[in-house]
Order: sequence, then C-alpha cells, then structure tokens
Amino acid sequence: MTIQRPLKTVLAALIGALFLHTGVTIAADAPAVEGQSVRPARPPETKEQIERRLTSVSTLLETSSGAKQIETSGNAQAQAQRAKARDLHKQADAAYQKGDLPAASRLLDEAAKTMFDGVRQAAPEQVSAEKKQRDFDNRLESVKALLSAQKRISAEKKLGAKGAETTAKIEAQIREAQALAASGKIDEGKAALDKVYGATRASIETMREGDTLVRSLNFATKEEEYHYEIDRNDTHKMLVKVLLEEKRASNPNLESMVQKYVEQAATLRTNAEGMAAKKDYEGAIKVLEDSTKELVRAIRGAGVYIPG
Repeated sequence: MTIQRPLKTVLAALIGALFLHTGVTIAADAPAVEGQSVRPARPPETKEQIERRLTSVSTLLETSSGAKQIETSGNAQAQAQRAKARDLHKQADAAYQKGDLPAASRLLDEAAKTMFDGVRQAAPEQVSAEKKQRDFDNRLESVKALLSAQKRISAEKKLGAKGAETTAKIEAQIREAQALAASGKIDEGKAALDKVYGATRASIETMREGDTLVRSLNFATKEEEYHYEIDRNDTHKMLVKVLLEEKRASNPNLESMVQKYVEQAATLRTNAEGMAAKKDYEGAIKVLEDSTKELVRAIRGAGVYIPG
C-alpha cells in the first residue's frame, strides 16, 4: 500500500534536504528598512559549497521522498519535470568542472525549483481538490454577481412578487449548492451552481429583452436621473463580467475587443463624474449613456444579445 504524504510535508522535507550540508544559513525574514531591500542578495557560493550542493541536489532528484512520490505517481508531467531537473543538474556539474561557479549555482537553483514543481504535480489528488474548490468559489462569486444584477433589473422593471419569487428560488439553489460543497460533494455542488448560473443569466436576458427603458418623466431632477444612470452603468459593468468571463478567458482576440470597449466606457464614466461634480448633471447623463453603450457593444460583440 502506498502512503500519500501531505504535499507541504514532502516539500518541507525536500527543502531540508536541499540545504543539508551546504553551509548556507537560512535567516528569518527581517523587517524592511528604508533604503534597503527586504532580502539582501545571496553572496557568491564557494567551490566547496557548490560541490556540496551538487551532492544534495542529486539526493533530491534521485532518492528523496519527492523523487519516490514522482516515481509512484505515474504522472507524466511530473516525470518530465524530474527529467528536466536531472538535465539541469548535469549542466550545473559541467559548469562546476569548468570553474564557472556562478553558472553552476544558477543551474542548481533551477534544477531544485524544477524538481519542486514536479513534486507538486505528483500530488494530483490534493492539487485537483484545491482546483475544484477554487473553481467552485469562482463560480459562486459569478452567480452572486448575476443574482445582484437580477435583483437590480427586477426592481427596475417593477416585477414585484414575480421578481421576488425568482430571486428566492435562485437563493435557495445557491444554498443547496453550498451545502453540497460543504459536505464534500464539490463536483455535485459545482454542477448545481452551473445550473443556477445558466438559469439566472437566462432570467436577466428575458427581463432585458425588448426593454426600451422609457423614463423621460420619471425623475424629479436631473441629479436623480444622473444617479439612475450611474446605477444602470454599474449593472452593465457587472453583466460584462458575469456574461463574458469564461469567453474572454479562452479567447485572446475576444478579450482584446472587450477590453477596448470597457476602457472606453471607463473613460467616459470618469468624464461624466467630473461633469456631475460641477453640477452639470444633464451633460453627465449624456456621457454616462454613451459609457453604457460601450459596455453594451462589448457584450453584443461577444455574441450575447442584450438591448441597449
């Protein structure tokens, strides 16, 4: 039976092995002092120190607990990292033999770092669990942002009890997903969140469909209308994030296009806020509307239709 040691324990053991008999003292972090760097540069290593490190890094690569973990993991990426680290160690030895101690020191650092990366990849269960939790948390954040937008638009369109019912249903589904994740069923929780995400997005798109937002007589003052436009701009910024986040992450060209519109929208909003500070609310409203149009263009350009 293979016993999987915790990743932090393995790495701690490897770090201890790496510095064993090197003559290098690892000092505790010192507080920053004005005019000085937090971590002073490491002094050049002597020939004897390099020789000892060649031995200790060889131990790290060949017989350490991390090396055994890579061997038993069957992880191709981890094994490739170990092979790369071995090659770097050979290069370090060659540099040492030629008397190029700085190059040997640098190559030994790279060999150790590469090996540590391999050990991390050789702990797939732990790494996978951490990634699953991050994915769940990120999706939860997106769903909550969508829910906030759903509430805002529901109030804007005066949906009353119908809107409140939809909101309550979404909140209940979020709680169910969180309960699944908390009980260790992270995959089921993530799947449940994905469904909530899709349903909430569909709810927003349905509410926005055909929306003309006629409001010319609904505001007592231009200042009141300006604050409404600020709120509407905030809603569209939120929609850019939650509706396009995944598409932008997987498509660099799309990311570039969206970012161009978002930056233009931000510039216009800053201009509007400057005008409002001078009490020019009518001008600020027009500029804010233009800012929101840029955000609508970003969303539509990514293939998601919303009225604007």
